[in-house]
Amino acid sequence: MRDEYIIKPKFTDESTAEEMSYADRVAADLASSGLSGEKAPKFYIQTFGCQQNVADSEKLAGMCCTMGYERAEKPEDADLILVNTCAVREHAEKKALSIIGQYKHIKDSKPETIIGVGGCMVTQKARADKLKNSYPYVSFTFDTGAIQSVPRLVYSALKKGKRSFVMSENWEINEGMPSLPSQSHIAWLSIMYGCNNFCSYCIVPYVRGRERSRSAEAVIEEAKQLIERGAKDITLLGQNVNSYDGGMDIAELMHKICALDGDFRLRFMTSHPKDASDRLFEAIAEEEKIVKHLHLPIQSGSDRILKLMNRKYTRDAYLEKIEKLKSLVPDISLTSDIIVGFPGETEEDFEDTLDIMKKVRYDMVFPFIYSPRTGTPAAKMDGQIPREISAERMKRLLELETEISNERNERFLGRTMRILIEGESKNDSTKLTGKGDTVRPVHFPKPENHEKLIGTFANVRIKDVSTFSFEAEII
Repeated sequence: MRDEYIIKPKFTDESTAEEMSYADRVAADLASSGLSGEKAPKFYIQTFGCQQNVADSEKLAGMCCTMGYERAEKPEDADLILVNTCAVREHAEKKALSIIGQYKHIKDSKPETIIGVGGCMVTQKARADKLKNSYPYVSFTFDTGAIQSVPRLVYSALKKGKRSFVMSENWEINEGMPSLPSQSHIAWLSIMYGCNNFCSYCIVPYVRGRERSRSAEAVIEEAKQLIERGAKDITLLGQNVNSYDGGMDIAELMHKICALDGDFRLRFMTSHPKDASDRLFEAIAEEEKIVKHLHLPIQSGSDRILKLMNRKYTRDAYLEKIEKLKSLVPDISLTSDIIVGFPGETEEDFEDTLDIMKKVRYDMVFPFIYSPRTGTPAAKMDGQIPREISAERMKRLLELETEISNERNERFLGRTMRILIEGESKNDSTKLTGKGDTVRPVHFPKPENHEKLIGTFANVRIKDVSTFSFEAEII
Protein backbone atom coordinates (compact mmCIF):
# COMPACT_ATOMS: atom_id res chain seq x y z
CA MET A 1 0.00 0.00 0.00
CA ARG A 2 1.54 3.25 -1.12
CA ASP A 3 2.50 5.51 1.79
CA GLU A 4 0.97 8.67 0.33
CA TYR A 5 -2.58 7.32 0.79
CA ILE A 6 -2.17 6.99 4.56
CA ILE A 7 -3.29 9.93 6.68
CA LYS A 8 -0.72 10.55 9.42
CA PRO A 9 -1.94 13.11 11.97
CA LYS A 10 0.71 15.35 13.47
CA PHE A 11 -0.79 15.25 16.95
CA THR A 12 0.64 12.24 18.79
CA ASP A 13 0.41 11.81 22.54
CA GLU A 14 3.04 9.85 24.46
CA SER A 15 0.92 6.74 25.05
CA THR A 16 -0.12 6.48 21.39
CA ALA A 17 3.48 7.01 20.27
CA GLU A 18 4.52 4.09 22.47
CA GLU A 19 1.81 1.86 21.01
CA MET A 20 2.75 2.89 17.46
CA SER A 21 6.36 1.89 18.15
CA TYR A 22 5.14 -1.71 18.05
CA ALA A 23 4.03 -1.13 14.47
CA ASP A 24 7.66 -0.48 13.57
CA ARG A 25 8.71 -3.66 15.38
CA VAL A 26 6.14 -5.73 13.50
CA ALA A 27 7.22 -4.14 10.21
CA ALA A 28 10.87 -4.95 10.94
CA ASP A 29 10.02 -8.58 11.76
CA LEU A 30 7.93 -8.99 8.62
CA ALA A 31 10.63 -7.36 6.49
CA SER A 32 13.29 -9.69 7.89
CA SER A 33 11.19 -12.66 6.77
CA GLY A 34 11.89 -11.66 3.18
CA LEU A 35 8.24 -11.77 2.10
CA SER A 36 7.36 -9.35 -0.70
CA GLY A 37 5.34 -9.03 -3.88
CA GLU A 38 2.49 -11.53 -4.11
CA LYS A 39 3.76 -13.24 -0.94
CA ALA A 40 3.73 -10.06 1.14
CA PRO A 41 1.70 -10.47 4.37
CA LYS A 42 -1.88 -9.30 3.97
CA PHE A 43 -4.67 -8.00 6.20
CA TYR A 44 -8.45 -8.17 5.95
CA ILE A 45 -10.92 -6.09 7.99
CA GLN A 46 -14.59 -7.00 8.45
CA THR A 47 -16.68 -4.06 9.67
CA PHE A 48 -20.13 -4.09 11.23
CA GLY A 49 -22.26 -1.19 12.41
CA CYS A 50 -22.23 2.58 12.11
CA GLN A 51 -20.07 5.10 10.31
CA GLN A 52 -18.02 5.53 13.49
CA ASN A 53 -16.99 1.89 13.13
CA VAL A 54 -16.13 2.54 9.48
CA ALA A 55 -13.87 5.40 10.62
CA ASP A 56 -12.30 3.15 13.27
CA SER A 57 -11.67 0.48 10.64
CA GLU A 58 -9.87 3.04 8.49
CA LYS A 59 -7.55 3.63 11.44
CA LEU A 60 -7.05 -0.12 11.79
CA ALA A 61 -6.20 -0.28 8.08
CA GLY A 62 -3.71 2.56 8.50
CA MET A 63 -2.01 0.70 11.35
CA CYS A 64 -1.95 -2.54 9.33
CA CYS A 65 -0.18 -0.77 6.47
CA THR A 66 2.26 0.83 8.91
CA MET A 67 3.01 -2.67 10.24
CA GLY A 68 3.92 -3.81 6.73
CA TYR A 69 0.72 -5.60 5.71
CA GLU A 70 -1.05 -5.13 2.38
CA ARG A 71 -4.81 -5.31 1.91
CA ALA A 72 -6.36 -8.67 0.97
CA GLU A 73 -9.55 -8.87 -1.06
CA LYS A 74 -10.93 -11.82 0.93
CA PRO A 75 -10.26 -13.25 4.42
CA GLU A 76 -8.88 -16.53 3.06
CA ASP A 77 -5.93 -14.63 1.60
CA ALA A 78 -5.11 -12.73 4.81
CA ASP A 79 -2.43 -13.34 7.42
CA LEU A 80 -4.12 -10.86 9.77
CA ILE A 81 -7.92 -10.72 10.10
CA LEU A 82 -9.57 -7.99 12.19
CA VAL A 83 -13.30 -7.94 12.93
CA ASN A 84 -14.77 -4.59 14.05
CA THR A 85 -18.08 -5.37 15.73
CA CYS A 86 -21.33 -3.58 16.63
CA ALA A 87 -23.53 -3.95 19.71
CA VAL A 88 -26.41 -1.56 19.00
CA ARG A 89 -28.72 -4.43 18.01
CA GLU A 90 -28.67 -8.10 18.87
CA HIS A 91 -28.84 -9.06 15.18
CA ALA A 92 -25.50 -7.33 14.53
CA GLU A 93 -23.85 -9.24 17.39
CA LYS A 94 -25.19 -12.59 16.18
CA LYS A 95 -24.01 -11.89 12.65
CA ALA A 96 -20.53 -10.94 13.87
CA LEU A 97 -20.26 -14.11 15.97
CA SER A 98 -21.36 -16.17 12.97
CA ILE A 99 -18.68 -14.62 10.75
CA ILE A 100 -16.01 -15.11 13.43
CA GLY A 101 -17.12 -18.74 13.67
CA GLN A 102 -16.59 -19.18 9.94
CA TYR A 103 -13.00 -17.99 10.28
CA LYS A 104 -12.13 -21.16 12.23
CA HIS A 105 -11.56 -23.05 8.97
CA ILE A 106 -9.03 -20.38 7.91
CA LYS A 107 -7.11 -20.82 11.17
CA ASP A 108 -7.28 -24.62 10.78
CA SER A 109 -5.84 -24.53 7.27
CA LYS A 110 -3.32 -21.76 8.04
CA PRO A 111 -2.46 -21.86 11.80
CA GLU A 112 -0.18 -18.82 11.62
CA THR A 113 -3.16 -16.57 10.79
CA ILE A 114 -3.80 -13.93 13.45
CA ILE A 115 -7.46 -13.15 14.19
CA GLY A 116 -8.39 -10.11 16.29
CA VAL A 117 -11.86 -8.92 17.29
CA GLY A 118 -12.63 -5.36 18.38
CA GLY A 119 -15.43 -2.83 18.56
CA CYS A 120 -18.53 -2.34 20.65
CA MET A 121 -19.50 -6.00 21.06
CA VAL A 122 -16.28 -6.99 22.84
CA THR A 123 -16.46 -3.91 25.06
CA GLN A 124 -19.11 -5.94 26.88
CA LYS A 125 -17.22 -8.29 29.20
CA ALA A 126 -19.64 -11.18 28.68
CA ARG A 127 -19.00 -11.13 24.93
CA ALA A 128 -15.24 -10.79 25.38
CA ASP A 129 -15.27 -13.74 27.78
CA LYS A 130 -17.28 -15.79 25.28
CA LEU A 131 -14.67 -15.17 22.59
CA LYS A 132 -11.89 -16.02 25.03
CA ASN A 133 -13.44 -19.28 26.20
CA SER A 134 -15.40 -20.52 23.16
CA TYR A 135 -13.31 -19.24 20.24
CA PRO A 136 -9.76 -20.44 21.01
CA TYR A 137 -8.56 -19.50 17.53
CA VAL A 138 -9.16 -15.78 18.24
CA SER A 139 -5.74 -14.29 19.00
CA PHE A 140 -6.90 -11.13 20.78
CA THR A 141 -9.78 -8.77 21.47
CA PHE A 142 -9.63 -5.01 21.90
CA ASP A 143 -12.45 -2.76 23.06
CA THR A 144 -13.36 0.66 21.67
CA GLY A 145 -10.89 2.33 24.04
CA ALA A 146 -7.93 0.25 22.85
CA ILE A 147 -7.78 0.57 19.06
CA GLN A 148 -4.32 2.12 19.35
CA SER A 149 -3.12 -1.10 21.06
CA VAL A 150 -3.55 -3.30 17.97
CA PRO A 151 0.14 -3.13 16.87
CA ARG A 152 1.22 -4.29 20.34
CA LEU A 153 -1.35 -7.10 20.28
CA VAL A 154 -0.22 -8.22 16.83
CA TYR A 155 3.43 -8.10 17.94
CA SER A 156 2.60 -10.25 20.98
CA ALA A 157 0.76 -12.78 18.84
CA LEU A 158 3.62 -12.94 16.32
CA LYS A 159 6.51 -13.14 18.77
CA LYS A 160 4.99 -15.04 21.68
CA GLY A 161 1.89 -16.73 20.27
CA LYS A 162 0.15 -15.13 23.23
CA ARG A 163 -3.60 -14.52 23.38
CA SER A 164 -4.61 -11.10 24.75
CA PHE A 165 -7.95 -9.67 25.85
CA VAL A 166 -7.99 -5.93 26.48
CA MET A 167 -10.70 -4.24 28.56
CA SER A 168 -10.02 -0.52 29.04
CA GLU A 169 -10.61 1.10 32.41
CA ASN A 170 -11.30 4.41 30.72
CA TRP A 171 -11.56 5.89 27.26
CA GLU A 172 -9.28 8.67 26.08
CA ILE A 173 -8.60 10.59 22.90
CA ASN A 174 -5.66 8.93 21.17
CA GLU A 175 -4.24 11.27 18.56
CA GLY A 176 -1.58 10.18 16.13
CA MET A 177 -3.03 6.93 14.76
CA PRO A 178 -2.52 6.59 11.00
CA SER A 179 -5.61 6.15 8.85
CA LEU A 180 -6.22 4.64 5.43
CA PRO A 181 -9.48 5.95 3.90
CA SER A 182 -11.38 3.24 2.03
CA GLN A 183 -11.99 5.74 -0.78
CA SER A 184 -9.79 8.70 -1.62
CA HIS A 185 -12.73 11.00 -2.41
CA ILE A 186 -14.99 10.11 0.56
CA ALA A 187 -13.80 10.63 4.12
CA TRP A 188 -15.13 9.90 7.63
CA LEU A 189 -13.68 12.29 10.21
CA SER A 190 -14.34 11.55 13.89
CA ILE A 191 -14.55 14.74 15.95
CA MET A 192 -15.72 13.22 19.25
CA TYR A 193 -16.41 9.89 20.90
CA GLY A 194 -18.84 8.56 23.47
CA CYS A 195 -22.20 9.76 24.72
CA ASN A 196 -23.60 11.28 27.94
CA ASN A 197 -27.30 11.00 27.10
CA PHE A 198 -28.11 7.51 28.41
CA CYS A 199 -31.26 7.00 26.36
CA SER A 200 -32.98 4.12 28.10
CA TYR A 201 -32.82 1.80 25.06
CA CYS A 202 -29.23 2.50 24.02
CA ILE A 203 -26.04 0.57 24.78
CA VAL A 204 -23.68 3.21 23.31
CA PRO A 205 -22.67 5.03 26.55
CA TYR A 206 -21.69 1.67 28.01
CA VAL A 207 -19.56 0.56 25.05
CA ARG A 208 -18.22 3.93 23.84
CA GLY A 209 -17.75 5.71 27.15
CA ARG A 210 -18.51 9.29 28.12
CA GLU A 211 -18.33 12.19 25.68
CA ARG A 212 -14.87 13.43 24.82
CA SER A 213 -14.07 15.82 21.99
CA ARG A 214 -10.96 16.03 19.89
CA SER A 215 -9.33 19.44 19.82
CA ALA A 216 -10.47 21.70 17.02
CA GLU A 217 -6.83 22.10 16.02
CA ALA A 218 -6.46 18.34 15.49
CA VAL A 219 -9.74 18.03 13.59
CA ILE A 220 -8.99 20.94 11.26
CA GLU A 221 -5.48 19.66 10.57
CA GLU A 222 -6.81 16.19 9.70
CA ALA A 223 -9.52 17.72 7.47
CA LYS A 224 -6.79 19.67 5.68
CA GLN A 225 -4.80 16.47 5.09
CA LEU A 226 -7.87 14.67 3.78
CA ILE A 227 -8.63 17.49 1.34
CA GLU A 228 -5.03 17.58 0.13
CA ARG A 229 -5.27 13.83 -0.59
CA GLY A 230 -8.38 14.23 -2.69
CA ALA A 231 -11.36 14.07 -0.29
CA LYS A 232 -14.44 15.66 -1.86
CA ASP A 233 -17.07 14.50 0.64
CA ILE A 234 -16.21 14.72 4.36
CA THR A 235 -18.54 13.58 7.14
CA LEU A 236 -17.88 14.75 10.71
CA LEU A 237 -18.71 11.90 13.08
CA GLY A 238 -19.74 11.57 16.71
CA GLN A 239 -22.39 9.79 18.73
CA ASN A 240 -23.78 13.30 19.34
CA VAL A 241 -21.90 15.82 17.20
CA ASN A 242 -24.10 18.67 18.44
CA SER A 243 -22.43 18.54 21.85
CA TYR A 244 -18.91 18.84 20.39
CA ASP A 245 -16.71 20.91 22.69
CA GLY A 246 -13.13 20.92 21.44
CA GLY A 247 -12.46 24.57 22.21
CA MET A 248 -15.42 25.71 20.09
CA ASP A 249 -18.88 24.43 19.20
CA ILE A 250 -19.66 22.42 16.09
CA ALA A 251 -21.01 25.45 14.21
CA GLU A 252 -17.71 27.32 14.53
CA LEU A 253 -15.77 24.14 13.73
CA MET A 254 -17.69 23.71 10.47
CA HIS A 255 -17.18 27.37 9.55
CA LYS A 256 -13.41 26.88 9.96
CA ILE A 257 -13.35 23.64 7.95
CA CYS A 258 -15.41 25.26 5.18
CA ALA A 259 -12.80 28.05 5.05
CA LEU A 260 -10.10 25.54 4.04
CA ASP A 261 -8.98 25.64 0.42
CA GLY A 262 -10.50 23.00 -1.82
CA ASP A 263 -13.67 21.96 -3.60
CA PHE A 264 -15.47 19.66 -1.15
CA ARG A 265 -18.77 19.07 0.63
CA LEU A 266 -19.20 18.79 4.39
CA ARG A 267 -21.68 16.57 6.25
CA PHE A 268 -22.13 15.65 9.92
CA MET A 269 -23.87 13.01 12.02
CA THR A 270 -25.43 12.02 14.33
CA SER A 271 -27.38 14.92 15.84
CA HIS A 272 -29.39 14.93 19.06
CA PRO A 273 -32.43 17.25 19.00
CA LYS A 274 -31.83 18.67 22.48
CA ASP A 275 -28.42 20.02 21.40
CA ALA A 276 -29.27 21.12 17.84
CA SER A 277 -28.78 24.88 18.11
CA ASP A 278 -29.75 27.92 16.07
CA ARG A 279 -26.04 28.48 15.45
CA LEU A 280 -25.86 25.03 13.83
CA PHE A 281 -28.87 25.75 11.62
CA GLU A 282 -27.40 29.12 10.63
CA ALA A 283 -24.12 27.43 9.64
CA ILE A 284 -26.02 25.00 7.39
CA ALA A 285 -27.77 27.95 5.75
CA GLU A 286 -24.69 30.16 5.38
CA GLU A 287 -21.99 27.76 4.23
CA GLU A 288 -22.23 26.67 0.61
CA LYS A 289 -19.98 23.67 1.30
CA ILE A 290 -22.31 22.21 3.95
CA VAL A 291 -24.73 19.71 2.41
CA LYS A 292 -28.35 20.80 2.88
CA HIS A 293 -29.35 17.70 4.79
CA LEU A 294 -29.93 17.09 8.47
CA HIS A 295 -30.42 13.73 10.15
CA LEU A 296 -32.30 14.54 13.36
CA PRO A 297 -33.65 11.41 15.11
CA ILE A 298 -37.07 11.86 16.70
CA GLN A 299 -37.41 8.18 17.81
CA SER A 300 -41.06 8.68 18.83
CA GLY A 301 -43.76 11.29 18.36
CA SER A 302 -45.26 10.63 21.80
CA ASP A 303 -44.17 12.79 24.74
CA ARG A 304 -44.92 9.90 27.09
CA ILE A 305 -42.65 7.53 25.18
CA LEU A 306 -39.96 10.17 24.74
CA LYS A 307 -39.87 10.55 28.52
CA LEU A 308 -39.58 6.78 28.98
CA MET A 309 -36.76 6.84 26.43
CA ASN A 310 -35.01 9.61 28.42
CA ARG A 311 -34.68 11.71 25.26
CA LYS A 312 -34.84 15.06 27.14
CA TYR A 313 -37.05 16.93 24.64
CA THR A 314 -40.76 17.09 23.78
CA ARG A 315 -42.45 16.76 20.40
CA ASP A 316 -43.32 20.48 20.46
CA ALA A 317 -39.68 21.43 21.14
CA TYR A 318 -38.61 19.18 18.26
CA LEU A 319 -41.16 20.67 15.87
CA GLU A 320 -40.07 24.18 16.88
CA LYS A 321 -36.50 23.35 15.87
CA ILE A 322 -37.68 21.91 12.55
CA GLU A 323 -39.70 25.06 11.86
CA LYS A 324 -36.64 27.23 12.62
CA LEU A 325 -34.44 25.14 10.32
CA LYS A 326 -36.95 25.22 7.46
CA SER A 327 -37.20 29.01 7.76
CA LEU A 328 -33.43 29.24 7.22
CA VAL A 329 -33.08 26.40 4.67
CA PRO A 330 -36.47 25.94 2.98
CA ASP A 331 -35.30 23.10 0.73
CA ILE A 332 -33.54 21.14 3.50
CA SER A 333 -33.60 17.34 3.20
CA LEU A 334 -34.61 15.81 6.53
CA THR A 335 -34.15 12.24 7.74
CA SER A 336 -34.81 10.60 11.09
CA ASP A 337 -34.58 7.42 13.18
CA ILE A 338 -37.79 5.99 14.62
CA ILE A 339 -38.23 3.13 17.10
CA VAL A 340 -41.41 1.10 16.72
CA GLY A 341 -42.76 -0.97 19.60
CA PHE A 342 -40.86 0.62 22.50
CA PRO A 343 -41.98 -0.88 25.85
CA GLY A 344 -45.36 0.53 26.86
CA GLU A 345 -46.12 2.03 23.42
CA THR A 346 -49.90 2.21 22.96
CA GLU A 347 -51.81 2.64 19.73
CA GLU A 348 -52.26 6.31 20.66
CA ASP A 349 -48.50 6.71 21.15
CA PHE A 350 -47.87 5.14 17.76
CA GLU A 351 -50.43 7.43 16.11
CA ASP A 352 -48.50 10.38 17.60
CA THR A 353 -45.42 9.09 15.75
CA LEU A 354 -47.33 8.87 12.45
CA ASP A 355 -48.65 12.38 13.09
CA ILE A 356 -45.19 13.87 13.56
CA MET A 357 -44.06 12.21 10.32
CA LYS A 358 -46.93 13.97 8.56
CA LYS A 359 -46.02 17.31 10.12
CA VAL A 360 -42.25 17.17 9.44
CA ARG A 361 -42.46 15.49 5.98
CA TYR A 362 -39.17 13.59 6.14
CA ASP A 363 -37.36 12.75 2.91
CA MET A 364 -36.53 9.41 4.49
CA VAL A 365 -36.81 7.67 7.85
CA PHE A 366 -34.84 4.76 9.27
CA PRO A 367 -37.34 2.82 11.40
CA PHE A 368 -36.40 -0.06 13.70
CA ILE A 369 -38.47 -2.46 15.73
CA TYR A 370 -37.36 -2.11 19.34
CA SER A 371 -34.66 -4.60 20.27
CA PRO A 372 -33.87 -5.09 23.99
CA ARG A 373 -30.20 -4.66 24.84
CA THR A 374 -29.00 -6.30 28.04
CA GLY A 375 -27.73 -3.70 30.50
CA THR A 376 -30.10 -0.91 29.41
CA PRO A 377 -33.07 0.26 31.54
CA ALA A 378 -35.59 -0.34 28.74
CA ALA A 379 -34.78 -4.05 28.64
CA LYS A 380 -36.28 -4.39 32.13
CA MET A 381 -39.34 -2.20 31.56
CA ASP A 382 -42.86 -3.54 31.84
CA GLY A 383 -45.05 -3.55 28.76
CA GLN A 384 -42.72 -5.21 26.25
CA ILE A 385 -44.62 -5.16 22.94
CA PRO A 386 -45.39 -8.49 21.21
CA ARG A 387 -43.53 -8.90 17.94
CA GLU A 388 -46.69 -9.24 15.86
CA ILE A 389 -47.98 -5.86 17.07
CA SER A 390 -44.63 -4.15 16.39
CA ALA A 391 -44.48 -5.71 12.92
CA GLU A 392 -47.99 -4.50 12.06
CA ARG A 393 -47.12 -0.98 13.22
CA MET A 394 -43.90 -1.06 11.23
CA LYS A 395 -45.86 -1.97 8.10
CA ARG A 396 -48.12 1.04 8.53
CA LEU A 397 -45.19 3.34 9.23
CA LEU A 398 -43.37 2.18 6.08
CA GLU A 399 -46.47 2.76 3.98
CA LEU A 400 -46.70 6.34 5.26
CA GLU A 401 -42.97 6.88 4.75
CA THR A 402 -43.23 5.74 1.12
CA GLU A 403 -46.15 8.10 0.49
CA ILE A 404 -44.34 11.11 1.99
CA SER A 405 -40.97 10.25 0.42
CA ASN A 406 -42.48 9.95 -3.05
CA GLU A 407 -44.13 13.33 -2.66
CA ARG A 408 -40.88 14.91 -1.40
CA ASN A 409 -38.88 13.38 -4.24
CA GLU A 410 -41.08 15.07 -6.85
CA ARG A 411 -39.53 18.47 -6.08
CA PHE A 412 -36.26 17.33 -7.65
CA LEU A 413 -37.78 16.26 -10.98
CA GLY A 414 -36.29 18.32 -13.82
CA ARG A 415 -33.73 20.00 -11.56
CA THR A 416 -30.06 20.41 -12.33
CA MET A 417 -28.08 19.02 -9.42
CA ARG A 418 -24.38 19.01 -8.59
CA ILE A 419 -23.33 15.56 -7.42
CA LEU A 420 -20.15 13.78 -6.43
CA ILE A 421 -19.68 10.75 -8.67
CA GLU A 422 -18.89 7.84 -6.35
CA GLY A 423 -18.48 4.96 -8.79
CA GLU A 424 -20.35 2.31 -10.71
CA SER A 425 -23.93 1.55 -9.70
CA LYS A 426 -24.16 -1.62 -7.62
CA ASN A 427 -27.28 -2.74 -9.47
CA ASP A 428 -26.50 -1.70 -13.06
CA SER A 429 -22.98 -1.85 -14.50
CA THR A 430 -23.99 0.45 -17.36
CA LYS A 431 -24.50 3.35 -14.96
CA LEU A 432 -22.57 5.54 -12.56
CA THR A 433 -23.94 6.68 -9.22
CA GLY A 434 -23.42 9.80 -7.13
CA LYS A 435 -24.89 11.90 -4.35
CA GLY A 436 -25.72 15.54 -3.76
CA ASP A 437 -27.98 17.38 -1.33
CA THR A 438 -30.70 14.78 -1.86
CA VAL A 439 -30.59 11.73 0.38
CA ARG A 440 -31.29 9.48 -2.62
CA PRO A 441 -28.50 8.07 -4.83
CA VAL A 442 -28.48 9.49 -8.33
CA HIS A 443 -27.83 7.12 -11.26
CA PHE A 444 -26.99 8.07 -14.83
CA PRO A 445 -25.63 6.27 -17.95
CA LYS A 446 -21.88 5.89 -18.19
CA PRO A 447 -20.36 8.42 -20.60
CA GLU A 448 -17.11 7.82 -22.49
CA ASN A 449 -13.98 7.91 -20.33
CA HIS A 450 -16.20 7.46 -17.29
CA GLU A 451 -13.26 6.23 -15.18
CA LYS A 452 -11.93 9.79 -15.06
CA LEU A 453 -15.21 11.07 -13.61
CA ILE A 454 -15.16 8.94 -10.46
CA GLY A 455 -14.31 11.12 -7.49
CA THR A 456 -15.24 14.36 -9.27
CA PHE A 457 -18.24 16.67 -9.23
CA ALA A 458 -20.64 16.85 -12.16
CA ASN A 459 -23.92 18.54 -12.99
CA VAL A 460 -26.80 16.23 -13.84
CA ARG A 461 -30.45 16.78 -14.72
CA ILE A 462 -32.97 14.66 -12.80
CA LYS A 463 -35.19 12.83 -15.33
CA ASP A 464 -37.06 10.40 -13.09
CA VAL A 465 -37.59 9.91 -9.36
CA SER A 466 -38.58 6.79 -7.45
CA THR A 467 -38.86 5.83 -3.80
CA PHE A 468 -35.26 4.72 -3.48
CA SER A 469 -33.24 6.48 -6.20
CA PHE A 470 -33.16 9.09 -8.94
CA GLU A 471 -32.37 8.67 -12.63
CA ALA A 472 -30.50 11.47 -14.37
CA GLU A 473 -28.51 12.55 -17.41
CA ILE A 474 -25.11 14.20 -17.19
CA ILE A 475 -24.90 17.76 -18.50
